[in-house]
Amino acid sequence: MFQGEVTKFARVTAFWTLLLISLSSASCSQKENNTAQGGSASAPAKPSVEVTTVRSQRLNTTERLPAELIPYESVDLYAKETGFVKSINVDRGSIVKQGELIAVLEAPELLSQRAQAGAAYQSAEAQLAAGQAKLAADQATYQHMSAAAKTPGVVAANDLDIVQKTAQSDEASVGALQMTAEAAQENLKAVTQLESYLNITAPFDGQVTTRHVHPGALVGPAGGAGAMTPIVSVETTTRHRLVVSVPENDVEGVPGGTIVTFAVPSFPGRTFHAPIARVSHDVNTKTRTMPVELDVSDPRAELVPGTFCEIDWPIRRNYPTLFVPNSAVASDLQRTFVIRVRQNRTEWIDVTTGDRSGNLIEVFGDLHEGDEVAVRGTDQLRAGSEVSSQLVTSN
Repeated sequence: MFQGEVTKFARVTAFWTLLLISLSSASCSQKENNTAQGGSASAPAKPSVEVTTVRSQRLNTTERLPAELIPYESVDLYAKETGFVKSINVDRGSIVKQGELIAVLEAPELLSQRAQAGAAYQSAEAQLAAGQAKLAADQATYQHMSAAAKTPGVVAANDLDIVQKTAQSDEASVGALQMTAEAAQENLKAVTQLESYLNITAPFDGQVTTRHVHPGALVGPAGGAGAMTPIVSVETTTRHRLVVSVPENDVEGVPGGTIVTFAVPSFPGRTFHAPIARVSHDVNTKTRTMPVELDVSDPRAELVPGTFCEIDWPIRRNYPTLFVPNSAVASDLQRTFVIRVRQNRTEWIDVTTGDRSGNLIEVFGDLHEGDEVAVRGTDQLRAGSEVSSQLVTSN
């Protein structure tokens, strides 16, 4: 009996020993599997990067620039002769036509000068007439004596010579008197012209913007009394100059005569058009811009000179340049760059940006058409990183 119980106990002990060994083996196997799986999960995966190709095309877009509307013609009218304002027929806002009388000046000394010049001219004309009469008489005497001298002994040769010399002298005197009369006539015209300067007229069709003087004011030309005081200011109302300062790189490629659109704040929602008329070809070294003028026709005089406008300036290139999406350009404190992906590795390519065209931007650097660049440039994607690229199409 005792021996049977021992045998039974030995069998139970062996069973539990085998069970523990089996469980231990299974546990070790599970740990090995988990270790293998854990090692595979911890291996770093290649980051996926969306890329697009560098595009080559000619730039053809517009950029909104500020511009100023100024009169096509604007002038301050000064007196050409010193005088007092006798009357003035216009005021601020008056519409005038070319040649219309604006003001009348008075200068009594000019009247005296005109009287003296007229008297001198009449005297010269009288002397000329007397000289011409004497010349005609002496020439007639010479002709009669010359005819009589053909008969021997009728006229002495000496007398004929005296009459001939007298006629020649009269002819020279008439020439001098004629020149004196012409000079007197020119002097009279000059004084008359000066007198006409007392009438101030409009040099072109326009509007009086400022009236500077009133009757009784002393006005005059430069260097004289009243020289610093203009009479009125006049400017055109139906034709204007639209002046825009264009970046020097955006002037070329846009020919003269190109129609450009612009907007005026006082006419919201309305678009105006004007041709490019004049390019200064003189770059402002401080702003690196070039003044350009557009001719604005305004037959109804709706636009007001001095208004600031916004112009849609056309930007064109006569040659193709490279473009990438705006988001592809990245920058840090030291450089501006795009990230090129070549053979699944990243490269930082330094670039200089140009103009924008929709969602694209011009870039200049060590790039070529067809190169693949990251759609989203960021300094977190370091140069030399191994990536998995996915090509997308940029608009």
